[in-house]
Amino acid sequence: MQKIYLSDAGPKVSPAVYSFHRWQEEQNTTPASMEKIVNLCLELGINTFDHADIYGTYHAEELFGQVISQKSFNREDIVLFTKCGLRLPHPSKPEVRVKHYDTSRQHILRSLDESLRNLKTEYIDIFLLNYLDPISNLEETAITLRQLKESGKVKNIGVANFTVFQHQLLAAYLNIPIVTNHIELNLLNTLALDNGQIDYSRQRYMRPIASGPLADGRIANGTDEVAVRVRQKLQDMAEKYNADLESIAVAWIIKLGALPLLGTRDEQRLRHAANAFTIDLDHQDWYELYAISRGEA
Repeated sequence: MQKIYLSDAGPKVSPAVYSFHRWQEEQNTTPASMEKIVNLCLELGINTFDHADIYGTYHAEELFGQVISQKSFNREDIVLFTKCGLRLPHPSKPEVRVKHYDTSRQHILRSLDESLRNLKTEYIDIFLLNYLDPISNLEETAITLRQLKESGKVKNIGVANFTVFQHQLLAAYLNIPIVTNHIELNLLNTLALDNGQIDYSRQRYMRPIASGPLADGRIANGTDEVAVRVRQKLQDMAEKYNADLESIAVAWIIKLGALPLLGTRDEQRLRHAANAFTIDLDHQDWYELYAISRGEA
């Protein structure tokens, strides 16, 4: 895959991003299993990896750090995302009583230092706020993010799950670019096309990251009415394009200029997603899928 600029302020990333949000500790989650997936991603041309302090019930970053320490690839050859802000209860975090958001200076600094230590790296390529804390001191948050970038610990700032207004609000306090927004986008959830998130990303000359590109398996296996009718049309188009239906579903997202955030641990499904970049989805086919997803066809 040819690397692309995430925004007019950079950096260059692979056009697909692999995320560890599904790597739960009760599954077969080991450094070896993670290294296998990382090496497959690199083989497919995916060199950009998404983390968060909470992923893998607060263990995924540490596992990835063990993979990095194996030195089967160079740190400078990959792009690392991580994020903080969403806090979830877990036995390892007795101070967290309820799910909540925290973008205070204290939490951002503590979370970033833990991420750097766990990932065994000196810097994060893109550090994101995961949701906006409505009761935070936004000026303090912005100053903290700016100082982290100036320190070199963080190369770029991004956001995740921000509405357009929240994105605009944070941008008003920052004097450095926000380079992306992680948003949910797939053929079973096209809200980002209606609520302005896609349009605002274009206005800011940046590419959004589309989380859940396959709707957490619903596109391939869902039994609800919307999933069934979308899958039927994808199957018809898969024959036309000589590709798997999941490849077509990801190609639909790529056509929007978004970067699919892949989280599957299944090798074949990951290859199908990567194959989407070989598909030039016809203009009217894109609209036909969009109409069917909305029940308009």
